Amino acid sequence: MPAGQQTPSTLTPGSGLHDRILGGWLGRIAGCNLGKPIENGDYWTSDRIRSYLELTGSYPLRDYVPAMDPMPDGYRLVENWVNTTRGRVAGSDRDDDIDYSILALHMLEHHGMDLTAADVAATWLAHVPYLRVFTAERAAYVNLLTNVPIEAVGNTRNPYREWIGALIRGDVHGWTQPGRPQRAILTAYKDATLSHRANGLYGEMWSAALMSSAATATTVSEAFERSLHYVPVRSRLAEALHRVQDLHRGGVTWEEGLRSIQQHYGHYSWVHTVNNAAIIAAGLLWGDGDYSATVGLTVQGGWDTDSNGAAAGAVVGTVLGAAALPEHFIKPLQNRTRSAVFGYDNSRISDLADRTVTLATRDTSISTV
Repeated sequence: MPAGQQTPSTLTPGSGLHDRILGGWLGRIAGCNLGKPIENGDYWTSDRIRSYLELTGSYPLRDYVPAMDPMPDGYRLVENWVNTTRGRVAGSDRDDDIDYSILALHMLEHHGMDLTAADVAATWLAHVPYLRVFTAERAAYVNLLTNVPIEAVGNTRNPYREWIGALIRGDVHGWTQPGRPQRAILTAYKDATLSHRANGLYGEMWSAALMSSAATATTVSEAFERSLHYVPVRSRLAEALHRVQDLHRGGVTWEEGLRSIQQHYGHYSWVHTVNNAAIIAAGLLWGDGDYSATVGLTVQGGWDTDSNGAAAGAVVGTVLGAAALPEHFIKPLQNRTRSAVFGYDNSRISDLADRTVTLATRDTSISTV
């Protein structure tokens, strides 16, 4: 498919779109919670994750991470483990990977395709506490408070501008443009440009195109293939995604693929866009349309585990739809999520999905594109 061509859509408002978008929200939130108790790429390497899971009899990972009591020497879960480990999930824990999806929904409801970086800035300042944003977003926040011009916010005193923060903000831009990735990346670009540059910005464009494609694709691999057409071809992000695809096509095992990813991209920070996108891609391809396997493999890959689990979970959840997601991941969420976004704490996940579908179906061309 040439870059810029729209993905044909066969979905109409009554033919499964709601189930897909609800599946995307649920899949994202469950995948995020899966990765949260081991979110520290410097400490929770893939080898440490595997050894812990083997010790607890839960390797390969196909359910929430178990917590041992007492914890053995050499292992230390992140403090949120009391709300995110197996048997302790009772509604979704708060996380920026969920906050930004809610924030995107709010912004698109108010601005639609007219969204600008200035609108994103105003929404952040009005709705998100400073201490609940991190890395590139926090640098941007400081720049806004010190009156740096909008066009310079993303690259002023911002060494994090190619990190993963923008990639985690792309899903709602995609869901609200099902089968229309070119339109999805337009608003995603405007969102990302406030805080990110180069591969950081491309990460959100890829995420939006991936989610838009997932809303109409019949398989996860089909959605992934479509999304590659919306990543700048000479970027480091494109090179990484194509390398993972080649590894998968070459028939290597998951373990061999993971080692290759680590060899080529392990020099990046554990919260950089390029290496984490490679892990997400690997989870999607080797997970082969199985939700539990996809998020399990993705989180086992290490680095930014909650962001990666959320992204991979959103894609496979969108392709499969809510009705096909495994109960042991979804039922503990109790259809609600905590959030730091002003006015959205304890949101019903189904309500977020309903509002997303409303935006997605405003464009009457959905059944004819």
